[in-house]
Amino acid sequence: CPPPAELRPANGTRVCAQLYADNSPYYDQCCTGDVLVVLPGSDVPYMPFRWSARTSSLVVGPKCELTVWSGRGKRGKTRRFGP
Repeated sequence: CPPPAELRPANGTRVCAQLYADNSPYYDQCCTGDVLVVLPGSDVPYMPFRWSARTSSLVVGPKCELTVWSGRGKRGKTRRFGP
């Protein structure tokens, strides 16, 4: 997985988190497959199409926090992730 400080796309804008679709029992093979980029200030009450229950790995950048909910529309239990 990329280090949190390296979460920047080619154009250099800041990225708060990246969620990855593929996983592996081998750490060096995690953080592969489709990538969902979370920009600073994003507020998304529903996962984008084809991403619900699909995230297997994630990286959160510095000075960012990612909060996820177990239910749709920001309902259910929450969990917070940091760098």
